[in-house]
Amino acid sequence: MNSQLKKLSFIAVAILCLTPWIQPPVALLLGFVFSLLIGHPFLRYNGKVTKILLQVSIVGLGFGMDIYEAAKTGKTGFWLTVSSIFLTMTLGLLIGYRLKIKRKTSLLIASGTAICGGSAIAAIAPVVDANEEETSVSLATIFILNSVALFLFPYIGTLLELSQQDFGLWAAIAIHDTSSVVGAAQKYGDEALQIATTVKLARALWIIPISLLISVVFKQKKSKLKIPYFIFLFVVAIVLNTYLAIPEVVSSTIVLVSKKGLTLTLFFIGAGLTLTSLKSVGIRPLLQGVLLWIFISISSLYVIINHLF
Repeated sequence: MNSQLKKLSFIAVAILCLTPWIQPPVALLLGFVFSLLIGHPFLRYNGKVTKILLQVSIVGLGFGMDIYEAAKTGKTGFWLTVSSIFLTMTLGLLIGYRLKIKRKTSLLIASGTAICGGSAIAAIAPVVDANEEETSVSLATIFILNSVALFLFPYIGTLLELSQQDFGLWAAIAIHDTSSVVGAAQKYGDEALQIATTVKLARALWIIPISLLISVVFKQKKSKLKIPYFIFLFVVAIVLNTYLAIPEVVSSTIVLVSKKGLTLTLFFIGAGLTLTSLKSVGIRPLLQGVLLWIFISISSLYVIINHLF
């Protein structure tokens, strides 16, 4: 396939993902299949576009939320978030040590699982001065598990007859990347989406204290900390939606566009995955990621179902 036709095909599939017929998990799969069979014609722009689109879409979701409900949700998941982050980080490092995984790779996988997937890895990698291989292996490990979660979690939630609130909380705690959290929750229902987004973004703010703590441990005084500022814009959107008389047709349109933006984001994420990155993972880092993921998924589900928080 020539370059021009490849570009047109990519754009056509991307537009298809904006239609009502394509659900978030399907968009991710379409992106991966396109990358595998044809190749990403805009690969060098993929990372930046994906990041911007994800952040803008999440801020847009804030126009469908109420500040009081969001605060209540954040308070509900606070202690579960704190305990799960530190337990996962500790267990992750222990597993990495036992499996004899490189220290920095182990830390990145543990951080990605504990906080918010690729965003946490991207923030912490420069703090510990991780090289390209260590970062790539960690990102690929997390991506593989994210992809599985996007399909598996809504199925398990339906099977267990989880409420919208319980599923939203579970997705926010147990799925790594924000994109996969909102994708799975969006498939499950609107209430689950609101809860999952709020709790996950509150969780993502833990990048800041964890990164500072790690910089002290690794003695990296000159490292640059990446703060997820878009989360504050998400809060601003919620406040505006709560206190301004924004017409329902406007706010609902913004939320609808944002949801489709998230679906398109997952298509780009899938398209950005290559066989080379998958092959680079290795069995031990993947095993660490899987064991950690099983731990956080089962333990958080047990706590949520039994309302032990």
